[in-house]
Amino acid sequence: MSRTRMSAADAAWLRMDRPTNLMVVTSVMWFEGRLDQAVLADLLNTRVIARFPRFSQRVVEEHGLFWEDAVDFDLADHLHLVHLPAPADQGALEELTSSLISVPLPHDRPLWDLYLVDTYGDGCAMVFRMHHAIADGIALARVLLSLTDEPEDTVDFTEPTEHGASGLAAGLHAGLDLALHPGRLVSGAAPGHLLQLAHTAVADAASLTKLALLPADPPTALRGEVGITKRVVWSSPIALDELRECAHGAGATVNDLLLAAVAGALRTHLVRERSPVHDIRAIVPLNLRSPDLPLPRELGNMFGLVYLSLPLTTPRREDRLQEMTRRTSAVKSSADGVVSYAVLELVGRSPGAVEDLAIDVFASKGTGVMTNVPGPRTPVTLAGRRLAGTIGWGPTSGDLALGVALFSYAGSATIGLCVDTTTVADPRRMLDDVLLELDGLLRLTRRPDPAPRPGAAGARAGSARTPE
Repeated sequence: MSRTRMSAADAAWLRMDRPTNLMVVTSVMWFEGRLDQAVLADLLNTRVIARFPRFSQRVVEEHGLFWEDAVDFDLADHLHLVHLPAPADQGALEELTSSLISVPLPHDRPLWDLYLVDTYGDGCAMVFRMHHAIADGIALARVLLSLTDEPEDTVDFTEPTEHGASGLAAGLHAGLDLALHPGRLVSGAAPGHLLQLAHTAVADAASLTKLALLPADPPTALRGEVGITKRVVWSSPIALDELRECAHGAGATVNDLLLAAVAGALRTHLVRERSPVHDIRAIVPLNLRSPDLPLPRELGNMFGLVYLSLPLTTPRREDRLQEMTRRTSAVKSSADGVVSYAVLELVGRSPGAVEDLAIDVFASKGTGVMTNVPGPRTPVTLAGRRLAGTIGWGPTSGDLALGVALFSYAGSATIGLCVDTTTVADPRRMLDDVLLELDGLLRLTRRPDPAPRPGAAGARAGSARTPE
C-alpha cells in the first residue's frame, strides 16, 4: 500500500475546512449531446484515476497527514447520475450546483465527486467537486481537459493568465529561497544571476512586510458572519473578440475590463443596500505552475494569493477602468503571490490554533475571491460530444461571502458568482449589475463606425448587385 506525506501547502488547505466555507473546488461543464455513464466511467479510469493517484487515495492522519491508497476504492462511490427537474435549463443546473456547494466530502474515501446530469437542455452536463488539498483550480481545469478527446499537447489555450508568468515565478522562488537561506549561495554562481536573486529577495522582503501590515478590509454590506447556504449563477458566453478590442482600445487588458465591471457592480450593490462604499480588496489566486510543463502525478497546490484593491469609490466608469488597469499593473510587477505561497506552507506546518488564526487574518484582508482561468482557444470534445461551456469556483475561506469566476473558452468568456445567501440574497441581480457595467464599459470604449461618404452606400449596394 502506497503512502505519501502530504505537502505543507496541501495540508493547509485541508485544515481550512469549515462548515460555512468548505475548501472544495467546484467546476461545471455542459455539452452538446448526451454522454453515456459507462463511457464516462471508462474515461475517468484511464485518463484521470490511472494517471493521478490522488483520485484513488484517502487522507490518513498518523503523526502527520498522508495520502494513502484506498484499497476499497470504487468509482461508483464517486460517479453519480442525476436527473434535473423540468425544464432542465440553466436555472435548474444552477440550483443543483448550489445544493452541492456546502455538502462535505467524506474523509474516509478519496476527496472528490462527479455528478453526470444526463439531461440538460438538448445535451448533458457535469458537476465536478474536488477538495483543494488535491490540487488548485488551474490544475483541476487541466485534469478535466485531460478527459477530452484532444491530445493534451495539441490543446491551444487562450492567452496566458494575466495573474503571473512561469519565468517570474521561478525568479521569485529563487529570490525567496535566497532570502530565507542566504548560505545556499555558491561561489561559482554568475554575478548577474546573483544580482537578480538579490533584487528578487528584496522584493520578497518588501512583499512580506506589506502582507503583514495590510489592514483588514473595511466593514460593508459584503462582509459579515456567513452561513452554510450558497448560491451560484453564471452568464451566457460573452464574445472575447469584442472584449479584447474594447479593452485594448482603452489601453487595458480583458482582465482589467472584467474586473472594472465587477467593481462597478459591487459599488451598485453597496449603494442599493445603503452600505458605506469603500475600496475593497479581491483575493486573487496567482498561478505559479508553468503552463508549458505537464501536470505532475501528485498534482498539489502551486499558487499564491495577491490582494487587489477594487476602485469602488471611483464614481465614473471610464475612471474606474483606468484605475483598475493601474492597480493590476502594480500587482503583476510585485512578489506578493510567491511570498503568500511561502506563508501558506508555513501555515500548513503550524498547530491548529495558529492555523485558524492565520486563516482569519488572511481572509480579513479581503472581501471576496476572484479567479481568472484560461481555457482552450478552440472547441474540445468528450466522447465525441462538444464541450459547449464551462465555469468553476475555488473556495472562499474564513467568513468570505463572495466568489467571482472568469473562465474563457473557445472565443468566449463566462462570468460566474458564488455567494453566501446570508450576505447576498439575490446573486442573479448582482450578476445582472456586472453585465450592465460591462455593457456600459464596452459602449464607452467601442470605436464608433465611421460616417459613410456621400454616395458610398449606393456604390456598395450597386456593387453588391453586380455579377462577378
